Amino acid sequence: MNANPSIAGQAWLASPDVRAVMDALDTARLVGGCVRNSLLGREVDDIDIATPLTPDAVAKAVSARGMKAIDTGAEHGTLTVILNSRPYEVTTLRRDVSTDGRRATVAFTTAWEEDAARRDFTINALYADIEGQVFDYHHGVADLQVGLVRFIGDADMRIAEDHLRILRLFRIHAWYGRGEIDAVALRASRDGRSKIRALSGERIQKEMIKLLRAQRPVHSVRSMRDIRVLDEVVPGDIDIEMLSRLCEIDIANKLRPDPILRLGAIMSGDEVARQVASRWRLSNDDRADLVGLFKHGDLIAVPPDVRTLRRLLYRHGQAPICRQVLMAWARSGAPHDDPAWRGVHRQALAWVRPKLGVDGSDVQRAGVAEGPRVGQVLNEVESWWVDADFPDDLRLVQERLRHVVDGQDVS
Repeated sequence: MNANPSIAGQAWLASPDVRAVMDALDTARLVGGCVRNSLLGREVDDIDIATPLTPDAVAKAVSARGMKAIDTGAEHGTLTVILNSRPYEVTTLRRDVSTDGRRATVAFTTAWEEDAARRDFTINALYADIEGQVFDYHHGVADLQVGLVRFIGDADMRIAEDHLRILRLFRIHAWYGRGEIDAVALRASRDGRSKIRALSGERIQKEMIKLLRAQRPVHSVRSMRDIRVLDEVVPGDIDIEMLSRLCEIDIANKLRPDPILRLGAIMSGDEVARQVASRWRLSNDDRADLVGLFKHGDLIAVPPDVRTLRRLLYRHGQAPICRQVLMAWARSGAPHDDPAWRGVHRQALAWVRPKLGVDGSDVQRAGVAEGPRVGQVLNEVESWWVDADFPDDLRLVQERLRHVVDGQDVS
């Protein structure tokens, strides 16, 4: 084991709740992302804990301290401990007994080295005690320092144990890697790429969405394409340059990465979008957003004037039009700091949907009997209002309503 740095001094590590959970488990250590991110000075979101205690012993220990333990995979050693509404994933040290590439049969152990040996990458096999001392069994700290994402032990064996590790390689590299992807890992991923077909759509979706949420995923996606791993998850021609331009726009304008938008950027059309949405088991909202990128893909070709932009926003919604603006910007080849496109996007983000000011009850009060004619009148008034650029004058709208009801031509 290497001589390792410490993560002592991290605010989250000093949290009374974290200390309470760790104290209840006695011999536990923090593991994985919280240790890795702390060493890099990055934000810590999830706190995972490893312990030699069996799941039954974990449940008993935390319950004795007034904490709740939820079975989220006890057969594999995992419970979720809840304290003050925050979850902590607690997993018993384990070793693999058998695997089939999708699931594993495990045996519990008390040896930290055995638990570390079954993990995927060296930078994920980092542990720390509550005082911040880091335990590194596979030179993960050194790899983290140089941005090397490397399998623990034999890469082919790691992939045979869990085929998802192919996608995890590219996802982890997008977030933590620097330079070229490890050649051994890349060769093993290329040779094992057909195994991805055995994975569930949900597992593929989770990894790919996380990958595309990275600030700079282009190198990982390009590498996936080059060794034909990407073919296994996104069919058709892949537009890496479109993705690259979109990411540069995000970075230059401090925009939160939109993984669905980025997914659409690399696709060749709406049929592929539908296939991927089905294969990945996307939520209904994400499916609609992805397919919508192609459904209205010709709405914007050049930076629209303010009036046209407002009309598009009203007719199609703020989120879809903001995405269409970014897609059109990237497609145009304009610089990532182009003032015209930047101005249009900021206007779209700041847009607040105006209200017509009249509804069906106003139409009926104007003398239209309940029935289809009410909606027809309202639609005609609304169309006039939109074409007039949304005048904020209720009296004007009411006057137009009376004219429509009376059948007067005031065009």
